[in-house]
Amino acid sequence: MFCSSSECKGEDKVIQEQGEVIAAEGDTVTLGCRFETSDPGPTLFWYKQKMNGSPKLLVQRFFSSADNSEAKDRFDAEVDKKDKSVPLKIQKLQLSDSAVYYCAVRPTVTGNTKTLYKNLWRKEPKTTVVMNIFLINDIKHKHHLHQLL
Repeated sequence: MFCSSSECKGEDKVIQEQGEVIAAEGDTVTLGCRFETSDPGPTLFWYKQKMNGSPKLLVQRFFSSADNSEAKDRFDAEVDKKDKSVPLKIQKLQLSDSAVYYCAVRPTVTGNTKTLYKNLWRKEPKTTVVMNIFLINDIKHKHHLHQLL
């Protein structure tokens, strides 16, 4: 990022501080995401990245507009302007929801933002799904966690 001293107002960032969550298949889960930006009308994103895959856009939200895109199947996010947050709500949890979930704000969509890793599995013979959400602070730790799984 380049800016002159009169233009620099602060660093854009997202904060994901959620810990472990246990839920059953079919439940609804909300992943928190707060953001800080000097942009008065930022665009917010949630991405889902399955293991060995590329990130896929789930939802995009505009801070300054009430006209946001429709919910995408079971995934939705609403911007809370007061709290500067955009939590992701996942309804009717499925085993296929196991992935890394990224919250991002434009223009800062890369860097040392935290990510959430959701590990879902089914307990036999019941249909219970246990969901663990781990905070991952950097790419090195994320790579290490993927090697363990």
